[in-house]
Amino acid sequence: MFDRRFVIVELANILAGPITSMYFAELGARVIKVENPHTRGDATRGWRTLNEDPAHDVSSYFSCANWGKESIAIDTTTAAGLSIAHDLCARADMVTASFKPGDAPKLKLDYASLAAHNPRLIYGQINAYGEDDPRPGFDAIVQAEAGFTFLNGEPDGPPTKMPVALVDLLAAHQLKEALLLALLKRERTGRGSFVSVSLLQAAVASLANQATNYLVGGMIPQRMGSEHPNIVPYGTILMGSDGRGIVLAAATERQYRDFVKAIGLPALAEDPDLQTARQRVARRDDLLARVRAKTSLMTSTELAAALGAAKVPYGFVNDMAAVFEQPGAQAMLMTGNANGQPLRGVHSCAFSGDAATIVEPSPPPSLHADAGPLLREFLGYPADRLKVLTDAGAFGALGVPPLA
Repeated sequence: MFDRRFVIVELANILAGPITSMYFAELGARVIKVENPHTRGDATRGWRTLNEDPAHDVSSYFSCANWGKESIAIDTTTAAGLSIAHDLCARADMVTASFKPGDAPKLKLDYASLAAHNPRLIYGQINAYGEDDPRPGFDAIVQAEAGFTFLNGEPDGPPTKMPVALVDLLAAHQLKEALLLALLKRERTGRGSFVSVSLLQAAVASLANQATNYLVGGMIPQRMGSEHPNIVPYGTILMGSDGRGIVLAAATERQYRDFVKAIGLPALAEDPDLQTARQRVARRDDLLARVRAKTSLMTSTELAAALGAAKVPYGFVNDMAAVFEQPGAQAMLMTGNANGQPLRGVHSCAFSGDAATIVEPSPPPSLHADAGPLLREFLGYPADRLKVLTDAGAFGALGVPPLA
């Protein structure tokens, strides 16, 4: 789909912007990550679990969104650093950014400033609440404000954040779509574009039936654990006698009847009060109590075998180790080496077919690791200019960038 002649400059950090750029890196693009030398780069470099080596600046969190990139640390608040950023963007096809509204123009890293020297530039911006709201964006807060936190959790438990930065990931998908549409436009017209995605709108766009349950039916959805508000049993977790959970998805009338017969409760298939989805939703508690009284006597293996034989959709509730025992998950793995340590990661591209080739990207870079080649070879700066830029504070305390 792309090759290294297609250049993306990343002026974003944390997750949404970086994982958008990583998507293009996996399709073969060259991604140049511009980081702040005064903060030691992307904040997630320091987001380590307790079993990680604090000496390594490629944390597990940082690595989830930064495979296939080159790193250069530039102080863009200095004239010298800004000139480097402008030179990079002048040679770029795309820029991904995550500035708060109003900050990019102050820094002269906004679309208008950059497109003046590169009219074919495609600029993708992620913010929290839109172009006119200056509040910073944090996934945990937007999950709450978009309704996800209120909906998530058990009925008798507190509101609960999703266990991944779901809104960041949803926004990244929206931005990828916008950038690809902008690229299609450029292929047809030769002109670049500015596209913007807000975390809030990406989240609201993903509320799906929970939003329409309110907008159409007037019902404010409540916490239901893993249960589904419109179908039962769907999302229902059945614990086997061995303590392992199985999640059920009996989405159709036939699947419901096949399910209750498979677990040895054929009378539930004929019960006149349980013949429609609406009836089963109205009698959810009684129905599930009867189901669980039966399935709790079966091991998870026995229950899975019964459901499989009846062709009732089900799956095991896996921890992360069990997830990656599955062939489909194994196929998503990336391997490499960072800071002398073996590293594994997960592809952000999860499609197959002949539309594009997904490459095996290089491991996430250490801070400023690629500054020398980028400055000397990509930008063509001579040694005397590098010294002037360094003396002017372009690279902060990192000093003269390493040269290969």
